[in-house]
Amino acid sequence: MKMKQNFRGLTLLKRSQQPYPTSPAEARLEVFPNPQPRRDYTIRFDCPEFTAMCPVTGQPDFGKIVIEYVPHKSCIESKSLKLHLFSYRSRGAFAETIVNEVLDAVVQACRPRRATVTGDFAARGGIAIRVTASHPAR
Repeated sequence: MKMKQNFRGLTLLKRSQQPYPTSPAEARLEVFPNPQPRRDYTIRFDCPEFTAMCPVTGQPDFGKIVIEYVPHKSCIESKSLKLHLFSYRSRGAFAETIVNEVLDAVVQACRPRRATVTGDFAARGGIAIRVTASHPAR
């Protein structure tokens, strides 16, 4: 059975080789039509190997990013999300900035009904950091 879908906007998924974006501003999140726009359901992305760079020391920060959202008209394509998150490896940013920027990118890309981004960052100096941001703000 052949299904007709509108996937013309997905350009990253088709490529076998992909240059990695060097910053979140350069990366773009691609979307596809929500197959069930009348129903509330949750999509969850777990990114257990997130890496960023401390903006002060230049040392790597390791963590886990979890993105949960209820789509409205469109859904985020996972390869574009992977490339977006990968772009933080070469950009210095604090955990609070990263989580809020990722949430902003998700909201801008797919205009979800609801979204939450949580970053669990590994301990440095004996303190682990968890940051959670939600849309709409609670």
